[in-house]
Parts: sequence; C-alpha cells; structure tokens
Amino acid sequence: MALGLWAYVAKRILFMIPVLLGTCLAVFLLLQLAPGDPVLLLAGERATPERMERIRHEWGLDRPAYIQFFYFMSRIVSGDLGMSIVRRMPVAQLLRDALPVTIELNVVALAVSLAIGIPAGVISAVRYGSLVDQTALVAALIGVSVPSFWLGIILMLVFSVQLRVLPTSGYGTFAHVVLPAIALGTAGAALLSRITRSGVLEVLVTDYIRTARAKGLAERVVIYKHVLKNAMLPVVTVLGLNLGWLLAGSVVLETVFARPGMGRLLVTGILSRDYPVVQGMLLILAVCVMLANLLADLFYAVLDPRIRFD
Repeated sequence: MALGLWAYVAKRILFMIPVLLGTCLAVFLLLQLAPGDPVLLLAGERATPERMERIRHEWGLDRPAYIQFFYFMSRIVSGDLGMSIVRRMPVAQLLRDALPVTIELNVVALAVSLAIGIPAGVISAVRYGSLVDQTALVAALIGVSVPSFWLGIILMLVFSVQLRVLPTSGYGTFAHVVLPAIALGTAGAALLSRITRSGVLEVLVTDYIRTARAKGLAERVVIYKHVLKNAMLPVVTVLGLNLGWLLAGSVVLETVFARPGMGRLLVTGILSRDYPVVQGMLLILAVCVMLANLLADLFYAVLDPRIRFD
C-alpha cells in the first residue's frame, strides 16, 4: 500500500509538470496581449524615447517574446521568480510577505464553510422535505448567488460602520479576518451543504444503515459514525476544488478589505503591468490548487479503505 501510494504521488507530480508549463505559457501570452506598457508607467508620460528605450532594455522587454519566455522559464527552473519591475524587489520576497496573509484568510474561510455547510447538510437530509430542509435549500441558493465582494461590503457596512464591533480593513489580529472570511466562506458553505445533503440521503437508504437501526443503535451514532463517513467522498472532492474558488475570491476580497495578501498583490501587479509579479503569483496559485486536489485524492483512502493506489 505504501509503495503504491508513493508511486501514485510521484505520477501525479510528474503530471503537474506539463500543466505548470501550460499555465506559464498561457499567463505569459495573456500578459503580452494585455493593453498597456509597464515602461510607460515606470518612466512617466513625459519621459523621452531614449529613457523609455533604456528602461525597456534594462528589463529585457525589447527582446522577442519567445526569448523573454525562454528566460522566464529558465528562472523558474532555477527557483528564481524574478524581480518586480515596479517595486524593485524580488518576487519571492513579496510572496513570502503576502502568502501568510492569504493562508490565514483561506484557512478561516474554509473553517467557516465546514462549520456551516456540513452540519446544515446533515440536518437538511435527516429532516428531508420539512420546513428546515426547504429553508436550508433557499439559504444555499442565496449563498451561492450572492457575490463575495458584495457580501463583504454589506458586512463591512453593518458590523464596522453601523455597529462598530469589527474593523473595516487591515491585517494583524483575528478581528481583521472575521468579516472577509465570512464573506469568502459563505458560498463554499452553501455548496457544501447541498453536496452533504445529497451524499447523506444516498447513504440513508442503504441496507447497512437499516441494519444499524435494527440493532437499536442511537440515531446520533448511526448518523455520525456510519452515515457521515461514507457520505464524505463527494464532499472531499468539492473541498479540493473549493481551494481554487477561495483563492480566486480572496483576490477581490483582499482588495476590498485592504489585506496585504497575494490577491491584492496580484491585482496591483496587473494594474501596473508588473509582469514578473503576476507570473510568479499565478504560478504559485496554480501549484496550490494542484496540491490541494492531490491531497483530496489521498484523503479518499482515509475515508474509504477499499480505495487502493496500486
């Protein structure tokens, strides 16, 4: 089992290489096609053509696109994410400063999704067809439909401006992460509740659940020991995909709540045409999403011992 597991992990990591190569190529081409010129932003609108040409040569922007892509990939292979054109700092250093902020937000948002979504889904399935089930369905539809940035602004107006119990923006204490985490985790909670409900409903009608109830086991034991564990496989799949949604949502919410994370750094890099920052950030985000999906696949074996990686 252990040998098969490590072989599976090695195979998945090898499959990540062409995906990362395609991601790098797509990001590079999109940045090349994007309107705007970073040299103009650096030199200013009144800069002379000679100064703009000197800056363009300094950063290698006067080379053909395929040469720029070759140097970009050679730096990536050596572990160098490049130098920020605007900030004049290594992208790796900017990443080290921004990554903990984004991880904190995503971890708390994921905890919000799990704490709300899974219990709501279980209760909705156990009380199938009741008013509680219908209310949970409506709440889930609203949660999925509401944009996270709009919900974040509403939460800010209510809890920061009107009630003055939580800060409007910033980073440093747990109070600063509460509102953006709720706004970011709401859509995930709504989706998890529906996936959990569907999984629990499928397991509730199986023969071994009828047998467990016939043995006189308490309903709570039946639900949490037998039903929930076997209904978690689709939930784990959604959790693996949910990390990508959380990272995408944090790009906007970190800007709304002025959090100095990867999302805000990515937005400022796009607006200033800071190519190395955007390329480095998107590459790291792609790696995080692929690793999350790999961990989700490995966690299947924990929930279902019948799964083998031979």
